[in-house]
Amino acid sequence: MTGYGKAEAVLDHKKITVEIRSLNSKQLDLTVKVPAVYRQSEYEIRNRIGKRLQRGKIDAYVSYEITGDSVPVNIDRKTFTAYFGQIREIAAENGIDWNGSALDAAVVPAVLRLPEVIQNDQQTVSEAETQALKRCVEEAVDHMEQFRIQEGAILIADLLRRIDRIEQLKEEIVPFEKARAETIKTRIRENIESLGIPFDANRLEQEMIYYIEKLDITEEKVRLQNHCKYFREVARGEEAPGRKLGFIAQELGREINTLGSKANEATIQKKVVEMKDELEKIKEQVLNIL
Repeated sequence: MTGYGKAEAVLDHKKITVEIRSLNSKQLDLTVKVPAVYRQSEYEIRNRIGKRLQRGKIDAYVSYEITGDSVPVNIDRKTFTAYFGQIREIAAENGIDWNGSALDAAVVPAVLRLPEVIQNDQQTVSEAETQALKRCVEEAVDHMEQFRIQEGAILIADLLRRIDRIEQLKEEIVPFEKARAETIKTRIRENIESLGIPFDANRLEQEMIYYIEKLDITEEKVRLQNHCKYFREVARGEEAPGRKLGFIAQELGREINTLGSKANEATIQKKVVEMKDELEKIKEQVLNIL
C-alpha cells in the first residue's frame, strides 16, 4: 500500500498541485491538507481519495501557485514576516552568514511561494477552477493506484513463492512418516520394558496403534494443501485480496501448528519450523496488500 501520486492543473493565472503519499496500514488513516481558498472542497476531496484508496496511512496535500502577472493579490504581511524571521533564526543557529541583499534576493521569492503568503484578492473559486481541482485529485489518485498495482504484483509474486516453499516442505515430510511410526513404537516399547514389569504384548500393540492413529497427519496435510490452493486462487483472481489472504494465512497457521504438535520426529519438526518461518513472512507481506 505504499505509493506516491502527483498531478498538476494549469489555469490562466494559477497552477494547482496535488500530491498523495501512502504508507502501509491495516485501516484507512487519511490526512488532507488544503489551502484556505479550497476549504469548501476538502470534504469532497477526502471522500474521493478514501473511496478509491481504501487502506493505508495516506497524506494528501493540495497547493497552488500564482503564475499570472495581472492577477490582483495581497501579501499576508504577518505570515511573510513569520516565515522570513524563522528562516533568519535558523540561519543564525546553524552559523550561516546572512550578508544581506544576495541572500535576501534568494530567500524572498521562496517565502512568497510558501502556503498562505500570497492571497488572491478574488477569494471566490470559480466552477472551472473547482472542476480542475477535482480532476487533479483524480489524476493524482490514478498515479497512486498505478504505483500500488506495480508494487502489488511484486508482493504477490513473493507470496506465491513462499506458498510454493510451504508445499515443498510438506512433501519433504512424507518420507519420514513411516519411519516416525516405527520410532514411536520402539520408544514406547523400550520405556515399558525398562520398568521391568510384565505386560500384555497384544494389548500394547493395540494401544500403540490407537495412539499412532491419533498422531496421523494425513488430514492436516490435505487441509494445508487445500489452503495453499485457495491462497493462490485469491491472490491471482481478486482485485483487493489482502484481507482474505490474511484469513487464509491464519488457517495455514492452524494446520502447520497441528503438524508440529503431532510430529514426534526431529526432522519433521525442523520442516515445520521452516514452514512457520515462511508463513510469518507471508503474514507480514499480506498487511501491505489492499
